[in-house]
Amino acid sequence: MERRPELLPLPQLHAFVVLAEELHFGRAADRLGIAQPPLSQQIRRLEDKVGHALFTRSPGRVALSAAGRELLPAARRALTGLTEGLAAARAAGSGRTGHLRIGFAASLALTVLPGLLRTHRERFPQVELDIREMTTAPQLAALRDGTIDVGLLREPPGDDPDLAFRTVLTEPFVAVLPSSHPLAAHRTIALADLADSPFVLLPREAGPGLHDRITSLCATAGFTPRVVQEAVEWQTVCALVETGLGVSLAPAGMRRIRLRGVAFRAVVPDDTRTCVAVGWRRGDQGPLTANLLETVQAS
Repeated sequence: MERRPELLPLPQLHAFVVLAEELHFGRAADRLGIAQPPLSQQIRRLEDKVGHALFTRSPGRVALSAAGRELLPAARRALTGLTEGLAAARAAGSGRTGHLRIGFAASLALTVLPGLLRTHRERFPQVELDIREMTTAPQLAALRDGTIDVGLLREPPGDDPDLAFRTVLTEPFVAVLPSSHPLAAHRTIALADLADSPFVLLPREAGPGLHDRITSLCATAGFTPRVVQEAVEWQTVCALVETGLGVSLAPAGMRRIRLRGVAFRAVVPDDTRTCVAVGWRRGDQGPLTANLLETVQAS
């Protein structure tokens, strides 16, 4: 049976390297913060394990032996590797390095996402961010199965046993109208004024919470939206509105989409708003996730 190589104690290797650099027991002991007798004992124990003297000693002179010269590079590599390993472990344990997977709703690329990611990269430049565009329902599924670590989404579920959410902001809805629509002539419109118009909306399966929020607001205004066309992304919704297929109700950040044939108008009542939240798995808040939540809190 092959004999495994014996591992040398790191304190003894450290003492050996310092003495090899100083070639003087007094100076080496001072660097190590110990007295000379314990240093001599450490060196003797290491020499016993190696089976050969590591230093030649004569009055007033200490020099490396052939065995010592051979051991020195390996000892330095071992100590350097340990130092680097400890630094890497501390960085990973504090969330300063690693790989963080973030899902985000496409509409947030026009509002909170750029500033949030810029701030987080400034705080943790060595963390690798994997940014994935996803609607709300796929984000919730990806959070549950561990495909992503954090989600940025709209209208999260009110009570979820597996996931936790924290509100990032609330954002007003705006009416999205073809520029030829009669209501486009007004700066502000009442939601009830859209009752007779056909609607273009996101399908409920893409974001149940957001879809239900819009239909609930319409119900409060006294009508059920007559949906004639659906689209998964808000950019597509706005483009379809431009063609004259209908109107829509969208987060205010969609105003940044520049389409000549589309008018965005403020809506009353004032509580016609949508919630943006950050989500993560309950009981699974590692340092990478915790640091992102701190960035969200500070933003």
